Amino acid sequence: MFNDYFLWGGATAANQYEGAYDADAKGLSIADVEKAGAHGVPRPIHSHVHEGEYYPSHEGIDFYHRYKEDIDLFAEMGFTCFRMSINWPRIFPQGDEEEPNEKGLEFYDKVFDYLQEKGIEPVVTLSHYETPLYLVQKYGSWRNRKLIGFFERFCKVVFERYKGKVHYWMTFNEMNETMNQKVPYHQAGILFEEGEDHNAIKVLASHNMFVASAKAVILAHEIDPENKVGCMIQYPTTYARTCNPDDVLAQRYQMMPNFYYTDVMVKGRYTNLCKAQLKRLNVEFDCPAEDLDILTSGKVDYIAFSYYFSSIARLDENGDLVVERNNPYLERSAWDWPIDPKGLRIALNELYDRYQVPVFVVENGLGAVDAIEDDGSIVDDYRIEFLAGHIEQMVTVHTPALVQWIKAVFLFYYRCWQCKSLQSSRDL
Repeated sequence: MFNDYFLWGGATAANQYEGAYDADAKGLSIADVEKAGAHGVPRPIHSHVHEGEYYPSHEGIDFYHRYKEDIDLFAEMGFTCFRMSINWPRIFPQGDEEEPNEKGLEFYDKVFDYLQEKGIEPVVTLSHYETPLYLVQKYGSWRNRKLIGFFERFCKVVFERYKGKVHYWMTFNEMNETMNQKVPYHQAGILFEEGEDHNAIKVLASHNMFVASAKAVILAHEIDPENKVGCMIQYPTTYARTCNPDDVLAQRYQMMPNFYYTDVMVKGRYTNLCKAQLKRLNVEFDCPAEDLDILTSGKVDYIAFSYYFSSIARLDENGDLVVERNNPYLERSAWDWPIDPKGLRIALNELYDRYQVPVFVVENGLGAVDAIEDDGSIVDDYRIEFLAGHIEQMVTVHTPALVQWIKAVFLFYYRCWQCKSLQSSRDL
C-alpha cells in the first residue's frame, strides 16, 4: 500500500512538550510568558514570568528529562519518523548571541542519537512558536529585518551540528496563519502597537520570514546535499456554501492568503495571486531587489501541512467573506469541529496539482475528553475511526477490506501503546 519512502509517525512541538523552560541556560520563548486559556477564552500574554502563575510550556510533559521513555513508546507504535521542533532559545537564549549554548545542543544530540538507535527518522521544525522573547521585546520580532540574520545563524549552527542525524527540516510552523490570525503572536511574535497598519505589518513580517526561510533552504543544501527542507502551513480545505457564484468567489478569497505563502516559498516569487491578495489587503509592497534571487534560490523541497477540519465560505449582503464550520453533511467532534476525512484527500490533491512537489501531512488528529474506565483503560474507538478514515483517503485503492485492514492495524498498535503507556503511568 505504501512505498519505501512513506514516513509513518507522530508530531510534537517543543513549546508544548519539552518542559524544563529554564534548564541549562535556556532563554525565554514567546510561549514561556503565555498563560493557559480555556474554550472561548484567549490565553493571556505577559511581558515576563510572574511568580505563582501557571504557564503550560514550563513543564510540558517533561520530554527534556524523559525523552527515552517517550521514544520507546514511539518505537512500539511502529513509527518510522517523529516530527519535533528545536527550541530556538535553548540554542541561542536571547537569539542575538554570537555563540550558541552548548548545553542546549547536547540535549538534541542525545535525542537524535536515541531516535537513530530506535530506527526513527527525525523531522525537525526550526521555528514552531518558539521565537526568543528577547528578539520580540528588543527588535520587534519579524517586523525587523535583523531577525533574518539571527535565524540564519541559528540554522547554520543546527545544520552543521546535526549533519547526518537529521535529513528532513521545516522552516516555520503554520506560517500562513501570520496573515490569517487577528494577532499573529504564535506565528511571528507580533503584538500590534497603537496606530500600526495590521495588514502592512503582517505582510512585512511574512516577507522577512520568507527570506529567512529561503536562506535556511540554501544553507541546508550547502551544508548537506541530502537535506530536504519544507515549508509548513495550516491547510483550510474550504467549500463554497452553495453553487451561487458569489459563494464560489468566497471560497477563492478564503484560499488566497494561504496560497500566498506556498506560492512564494515553492515557486520562489510573488505571483499574480500574491499581488491580488495584497490588493485585497490594501497593502502596497514591492519585494526588495536584493531578495528576488534569494527567494528563487531558496525554494523549498516539499510542502508540509496540518489538516484538522474543513470549512464553508460565503459572501454576506455587503460582499464580505464569511467562513463557517456548520457543514450539514459532516459529523462533528466533541470539540465541535467538523470531521471530514475527504477534506484531507482534497487538500492533498489541491496542493500537489498546484505545485508538483512532495506533500507531507505533519499534523492531524482528534481532540476529545477521554473517559478513564474502572480498569484504567480508555475506550477511544472514535479516535481510531477518525484516524483510519483520514488515512483511508490517502491511499489510491479504496475497498472495504483495505478499510478494515487499516482499522485493525490501528487497533493493534494503538492498544499496544496504550497498555505500555498505562504501565508507565503506574510506575510514576
